[in-house]
Amino acid sequence: MSTDPQFTPSAAVASAPGDDGERRVSVVFIGDSFVAGVGDPKAQGWVGRVMGRTVLDGAHLAHYNLGVGGQTSGDVSQRWLTEAPLRWEGASDRRLVVSFGRADAETGVSLARHRLNLANILDECASRGVAPFVVGPAPAADAEVDAHLTQITEAQRDVCERRGVPFVDVFAPLAGHEQWDSDMASSLDGVHPGQAGYGLIAWLVLHHGWSDWIA
Repeated sequence: MSTDPQFTPSAAVASAPGDDGERRVSVVFIGDSFVAGVGDPKAQGWVGRVMGRTVLDGAHLAHYNLGVGGQTSGDVSQRWLTEAPLRWEGASDRRLVVSFGRADAETGVSLARHRLNLANILDECASRGVAPFVVGPAPAADAEVDAHLTQITEAQRDVCERRGVPFVDVFAPLAGHEQWDSDMASSLDGVHPGQAGYGLIAWLVLHHGWSDWIA
C-alpha cells in the first residue's frame, strides 16, 4: 500500500493581491516536447491553445512554456526548481502545469521512479505554496510504448488523487480516436501530432478541471 502523503498546500496557494492591489497570476508549463508543441505548424501546441481560451477578469495573467524535447520525469524534477521560480517573481498567484511521460516510456524509466519523481514535484509545490496541475501523456503510434504509457497514466492519476491535485487523462480518450490517429499518421516524425492532435489535447485540458483550477 502506498504511503504517499496528502497534498497540503500552504496558505500561499490562495490568490492574494500584490503590493499594487492587483492579482498577478503566473502559470509555468514544464515538461517535454509535447508541452513545447513540437510538430504544430501553427506553433501553438496544446499550451498555446489552452491559454488562448483562458480569461481571468480583473487579473494580470502571464504564462511561460518550459517544454524541452526528450525530457524524462527525472530531468523535469531536477530543473523545475531552478527555472520556474524565475517566472514567478512578482506574482501573487503561482501555478505549475506538469506534463511528461513519453520519454520515460521510451527509455525504460521504472514506474516506481516515475511515480517518485512526480510525487516529489507535487510535494515540493505543497511546501512552497504553488498550485499544480498535471496533464498525462498522449498515445504513441507504437503498441509497446502505449503499454507503458497506460501504466504511467494510471500511476500519475493515483499520485494526483492522493494529493487532491487536478489530473487530466489524455491517453484513454485519444487512444483509438479517429482524428488523433489520422493526425499521427500524417505526422512528419511519427511522434508528434499536428494542429488537430494538439487541439484535441487542449480540448481535454479545458474541459477537465482547468477553469475551476485557474480561477
